[in-house]
Amino acid sequence: MALTTLGLALASFMQVLDTTIANVSLPTISGNLGGSANQATWVITSFAVSNAIALPLTGFFTRKFGERKLFMWATLLFVIASFLCGLANSMGLLVAARALQGFVAGPMYPVTQALLISIYPPHKRGQAIALLAMVTVVAPIAGPILGGWITDNYSWEWIFFINVPIGIFASIVVGNQLRGRPERLDNPKMDYMGLAMLVIGVAALQIMLDLGNDEDWFNSTTIVALTIVAVIALAVFVIWELTERDPIVNLRLFRHRNFASGTAAMVLAYSAFFAIGLLVPLWLQRNLGYTSIWAGLATAPIGILPVLLTPFVGLYAARFDLRWVATGAFIVMAATSFVRSGFNLDVDFQHVALVQLWQGLGVALFFMPVLTILLSDLEPHEIAAGSGLATFVRTLGGSFAASLTTWAWNQRSTIHHAQLTEHIGAYDPQIQQTVDQLGRGDPTRGALALNQMISQQAAQIGFNEMLYLIGILFVVVTAFVWMAKPPFSAKVGGGAAAAGGH
Repeated sequence: MALTTLGLALASFMQVLDTTIANVSLPTISGNLGGSANQATWVITSFAVSNAIALPLTGFFTRKFGERKLFMWATLLFVIASFLCGLANSMGLLVAARALQGFVAGPMYPVTQALLISIYPPHKRGQAIALLAMVTVVAPIAGPILGGWITDNYSWEWIFFINVPIGIFASIVVGNQLRGRPERLDNPKMDYMGLAMLVIGVAALQIMLDLGNDEDWFNSTTIVALTIVAVIALAVFVIWELTERDPIVNLRLFRHRNFASGTAAMVLAYSAFFAIGLLVPLWLQRNLGYTSIWAGLATAPIGILPVLLTPFVGLYAARFDLRWVATGAFIVMAATSFVRSGFNLDVDFQHVALVQLWQGLGVALFFMPVLTILLSDLEPHEIAAGSGLATFVRTLGGSFAASLTTWAWNQRSTIHHAQLTEHIGAYDPQIQQTVDQLGRGDPTRGALALNQMISQQAAQIGFNEMLYLIGILFVVVTAFVWMAKPPFSAKVGGGAAAAGGH
């Protein structure tokens, strides 16, 4: 069982790591391959779009091929796609390889979750879910740091090549260890209409969210067109899937009370968590003048407590009402957000890192209880599909958070800049004296320096407002957790129980 767990954890870590590892290397990659900055962002977007399309299809693939085979083939295809990314000699080839990598990565996390739950006896399932939760938290933090280090010391290709030995090891180990595992297979017919609407709707939505800030949102006809396509396609998709006898994505899973309320809590809390993970490094670099490495070091302490506490959360959390554990997590996350909303431009490195460290306590207590709650009332054969659907909605939540928070921060900064400059008179003797001091006798340079100070202050006020709103969101999320009803132990099925001996 230890070897199987290692293989599953490594595959999951590799897959989650690849969602962020390329981010810091984009300037180097676009420089080497002769691509523009806009083309470079497609290295991220192509992965995100195809990953978002594949995630809800996990249930269909599981029914057709079985969890063991799906894990093995998805992991091996991920290795091949990673190898192709490293070999790419043009931007177009890299984007295509990243799209393939994103698609085959889709089922990996949900199937890993289903397999982990099935091989552990009921009293140890909390530990299995906690382990996966730790991977979910640590991998995105490690991604940019590891990616930057590999790119600086070796070459960008190695951020993809390192997946090859890890993926081959994980696929062979898990395949051998779980050989003969009983599985409930089916031969579902292909729901072409559902698949077409899913691909069109999710692709349009994801591209709209990725391009929104650059295209000035709804002032752009491209964004308006993408929004219309996404809304119509996804509306048709939902109606079709709920009425189709054999849907490609089983939306009826939301009939389960704990799955519905747990997924709602997961999506909102993860979106808020994702927004913090995006805003804080940006704020450190834009407002406080940190380099990307120092911004990474200041935010990294968030991973310390999850690594140390996750084993204990897995062992002991199930002895308590998981709703209280999740509530404790959200209170910690809200408190640290409120603390950040009081930051100013003079805050030091130690203070930033300390708040990150304490937020890690909330993160350590967040994923395992909420994951356990949302999977608790699913049937054993529904777990892979449910995990895929929940991860899909969570991923979309993260995409919305990424687009909306940066947009809202820029908007609030612009508004506060206008409000602050209202009180500045060009003929005010005090202002003229300040401009003269800042420019050392050069009024143009002095005016630019004053405007820069006002911009920084306006951005700081906007940042504080965003973090205050995020704190409120964490408080609101607790209500969804309390809509769930115990017991929160996963159901045991024949296949899962029999596989527990491996």
